[in-house]
Amino acid sequence: MIILMRHGEDDPTRLGGWSDAGLTREGRRQAKEAAVRLAAEYPGIRRVVASDLPRARETAEIVGAVLGLDVMPDPAFREINNGEMAGLPKEEARERYPGIWYAALGFDEPYPGGESPRMFAERIRAAWQAFKEKTAPQDGDTLLVTHWGVINVILCAENGVEYTNKAKPYPTDHAQWQIVP
Repeated sequence: MIILMRHGEDDPTRLGGWSDAGLTREGRRQAKEAAVRLAAEYPGIRRVVASDLPRARETAEIVGAVLGLDVMPDPAFREINNGEMAGLPKEEARERYPGIWYAALGFDEPYPGGESPRMFAERIRAAWQAFKEKTAPQDGDTLLVTHWGVINVILCAENGVEYTNKAKPYPTDHAQWQIVP
């Protein structure tokens, strides 16, 4: 089984994507609470893999410490590359890039200096397929700590739902998870 976990809360005043922001105090609390629940509910977790972006990696390290497991970073599971907008204060992003936000982009329209929703979805689907093939023969469960957008692409692929940047059919709160059997 693979458990897909969203990172804890990061700075809500800044854009995410390929931001280098870490967790807030609340995000660290969420990660610790989730770690305790994961340890109790899923004692078969043998591996912790995480997006290498700070908010996901930090969440995974908190969980890994509780589980007694090292974290394996994997840049393939980063959130969408929002290019020049990564980490900008939201107000500044609205001023500098009016009308540009994820759901407003055309499916083939990239962020300035970044990916389009199609490029993002294709990158994640390919990474997910390779990840499943790699983890399938291993004993125990795997925890993948990543981002909401990544989780949506994966769950759309797993459930035969066409992915679009106009909707997020699989809501996952900070430090919450979804199961992929």
